[in-house]
Amino acid sequence: MPKLIIHSFLTSRLFQLIIGITFLLFFTLHISAQVKDSTLVTLSKDSLLKDTSSLIKINVKQIHSAKKAALLSVAFPGAGQIYNKKYWKLPIIYAGAAGLIYSLQFNQSRYVKYRNAYKYRIDNDATTVDGYVGIYSDDNLNTLQKYYHRYRDLTVIGFAALYALNIIDASVDAHLFTFNVSDDLSLNIQPTLINTLGSYKYTTGINVSMSFRSKPKVLHIN
Repeated sequence: MPKLIIHSFLTSRLFQLIIGITFLLFFTLHISAQVKDSTLVTLSKDSLLKDTSSLIKINVKQIHSAKKAALLSVAFPGAGQIYNKKYWKLPIIYAGAAGLIYSLQFNQSRYVKYRNAYKYRIDNDATTVDGYVGIYSDDNLNTLQKYYHRYRDLTVIGFAALYALNIIDASVDAHLFTFNVSDDLSLNIQPTLINTLGSYKYTTGINVSMSFRSKPKVLHIN
């Protein structure tokens, strides 16, 4: 039983670490974004004076496509992040993938080992002897093979989650690629008093507020 407890502890810690790396990608906070190329509207003043039907020339440079970013991540995980120029996210994606691969191999190998040992134990055949006689009981072997089977399946789910989050992250980053936040972005943290349950009793707390203002688009009139 001590070995069973050690197996359970190590596997649970390993799985928690892998899931933490995987979901770190999703919970990345987009604090600021920078405008690369905004929409430029050029109006000809002389044309407007001469002919009210003059066309407005609109030049849109380098439109950043969220659809393209998502499709790139579908085809090859991390490609959407490269398209969004978020290169620092690649190590997170591939570290999560490497951890999940290791977890899959680790849990699959032990699941097969304990499953076969349990089969040998209950087949009532004297010629098939497992290597855990005197170490694990029948119930222990059955518990172990179910345990590693469960974590193997959870690892597969982790793969699917990492793949989906990679696509979602690329799409969200692409949407925010041309989102402009001014230098007036500020975070205000100050102590406050909170009225509890509508009574006259107050408790201390912290008030956090964030304010920002987007810069207006530039209009050029020639």
